[in-house]
Amino acid sequence: MVKITKEAALAYHSNGRPGKIEVKPTKPYRTQTDLSLAYSPGVAYPCLEIQKNPDDVYKYTDKGNLVAVISNGTAVLGLGDIGAMSGKPVMEGKGLLFKIYGGIDVFDIEVNEKDPEKFCEAVEKIAPSFGGINLEDIKAPECFYIEDRLKKTLDIPVMHDDQHGTAIISSAGLINALEVAGKKIEDVKIVVSGAGAAAISCTKLYVSLGARKENIVMLDSHGVITDDRPNLTEQKKLFATSRRDVHTLAEAMVGADVFLGLSKGHIVTEDMIRSMAKNPIVFALANPVPEITYEEAMESRPDVLMSTGRSDYPNQINNVIGFPYIFRGALDVHAKAINEEMKLAAVKAIAQLAKEPVPDVVNDVYHVNDLTFGPKYFIPKPVDPRLITEVSAAVAKAAIDSGVARRTITDWDAYKKQLRQLLGQETKLTRKLHDTARLHPQRVVFAEGGHPTMMKAAVQAKTEGICQPILLGNPDRLKRIANRLKLDLSGIEIVDMRADQEQGRRATFAKHLAEKRAREGYTFEEAYDKMYERNYFGMSMVEQGDADAFITGLYTKYSNTIKVAKEVVGIQPGFNHFATMHILNTKKGTYYIADTLINRHPDEAVLYDVAKLSAKTVKFFNEDPVIAMISYSNFGTDAIGGPLKVHNAVEMMQKEFPDLPIDGEMQINFALDKKLRDDKYPFTRLKGKDVNTLVFPNLSSANGSYKLLQALDPDCEIIGPIQMGLNKPIHFTDFESSVSDVVNITAVAVIDAYVEKIKKGK
Repeated sequence: MVKITKEAALAYHSNGRPGKIEVKPTKPYRTQTDLSLAYSPGVAYPCLEIQKNPDDVYKYTDKGNLVAVISNGTAVLGLGDIGAMSGKPVMEGKGLLFKIYGGIDVFDIEVNEKDPEKFCEAVEKIAPSFGGINLEDIKAPECFYIEDRLKKTLDIPVMHDDQHGTAIISSAGLINALEVAGKKIEDVKIVVSGAGAAAISCTKLYVSLGARKENIVMLDSHGVITDDRPNLTEQKKLFATSRRDVHTLAEAMVGADVFLGLSKGHIVTEDMIRSMAKNPIVFALANPVPEITYEEAMESRPDVLMSTGRSDYPNQINNVIGFPYIFRGALDVHAKAINEEMKLAAVKAIAQLAKEPVPDVVNDVYHVNDLTFGPKYFIPKPVDPRLITEVSAAVAKAAIDSGVARRTITDWDAYKKQLRQLLGQETKLTRKLHDTARLHPQRVVFAEGGHPTMMKAAVQAKTEGICQPILLGNPDRLKRIANRLKLDLSGIEIVDMRADQEQGRRATFAKHLAEKRAREGYTFEEAYDKMYERNYFGMSMVEQGDADAFITGLYTKYSNTIKVAKEVVGIQPGFNHFATMHILNTKKGTYYIADTLINRHPDEAVLYDVAKLSAKTVKFFNEDPVIAMISYSNFGTDAIGGPLKVHNAVEMMQKEFPDLPIDGEMQINFALDKKLRDDKYPFTRLKGKDVNTLVFPNLSSANGSYKLLQALDPDCEIIGPIQMGLNKPIHFTDFESSVSDVVNITAVAVIDAYVEKIKKGK
């Protein structure tokens, strides 16, 4: 784990724009009309609609996606009562987590008031602004009164995350840890070290799940809380024990099944862990130093099931697993509260998620391949992208079923798609590609069958119903890799191109290639040798009809792949070249960029083919192409070299396709700024049109442009490279491709193969 220094933390918060969050407009604001709609006089109309129907505030404002993170700074992290203003960096940080994990907007509000009555009054007066209230870092016992009162007086969700966030995540962990240990919650003996807000809330929720109060021993700084101790708070009275045989933590731990620590570091010894029952469950959640370290607990006995609040050890109990998604679900149904039913729904959804196969993105972040339900993984990781769909949907459904929702959701699949799109996990374009491919799954050969990324993509594509995968490689080796990656290859065909039983097919492929390229010096023997190479063999499978599409590129150099593709499948009639395109899905719109991979130094004939192929490919994606041919020159201002090649290619295109909106050469700012272009060059064929297709003058500029945007804008979805111009659906990836990238290309290849079959009447 990276060591966090004071200097690094201060620099992080102060460099550039101070702080961690900002407010951004969501509507146009550049023209006078925009401003008049946003403010006076236009804003009066939604105001009057809300006056007539108060619930319309969710329709016309951001209330339904806006949460207040409110604190008085009396219990900030492990720092204690440092004051409202000093706690502001924490509240900003909470706002950042709400946004990146739940897509929820936040205003952090620091209230300089310790009196619970006055604090509540302040929150109640500002509550109409918000769809939910997240209380944060307020000390006990005042936090109990504050939350209870606000839940009664406000008609929006209110949750003190220090209490309920920890309770929900630890409860999910406890359910699963008990399953791993082979124990039932109603039977286990539980020791709770700590009696603050989080400890009380956790224990309450454990009881809701079936734990028995008589099996619980709670301790505070004075020792075991017994029912004969004077001056107990109402919260501590709930879990005061009648036992008189335990006074210390060490005594309480003897024979205990579960330890929950929400107190302070280094108070649990190895001997205490050894004294617990078989398969003990230890949740040491004090931060940053747990009650007992992970290493000490594991050293004390091998059967311990351990959780901490730290990210560098297994089974981290982290509130971010819960609060963004609990509020997301509550906000999406315009809930009036977060009730017990919603909290329990979150617990069960989180617990269930840990039992499902782990997404590749989670394994990649933690640099592992073996996250499966068991002692070292019984709580989902905070980066798991499924949390937003599964937990939010469970909470929303519980809100509807329990009667606190103002809005009903009926199409839960559509709701989950909306959530994935909200965080950029999935876009409408990606979903459309996958849905279309699923309608007509094809046989797709994956060249590098033993590459972990390729194998994972093939398995995922099969699971999603996108294709019928065929992996090239040695079956024994591929099965060993699959076992290591914990992948199920059932139903996936494996073709060993070097095995004896495949020699008949290899000879057939070689004979066809030798005959096809006989005038280029090919002999049967040479072609037969080439069929030992995965690209020759796999492309030949498609060429001969043994498969419908082919995916390659994770290992192979493009120069070699290009050569093989030309030899085996050839270029489409009507073209002399082929190319690739990348699709850029940005907040401003979808753009198609070519040629990003194949033609390094194109002349005007190549650029002409690339432009034709681009127009054809954009139509393939059901869009009308509007093409700008890019250069550093505008419409002949530089009439030599590269600009001249582009200029001539444009002339050829405009002559052959008089109705196609294509023009150039032009600089990219003129291509993308319609007003600037039309004012400066009113003669352009693109007048009044928004460009969606950019054809660059060479490989360096096209490749560099999409990679620059990829590096600068993490929200930009990039799909590609998409092959244009080959006779068969041969598609490429590259060594940087993720599993999702390969799955996306697979969907394109499937659609490509199906369209080709339709054209041929198959």
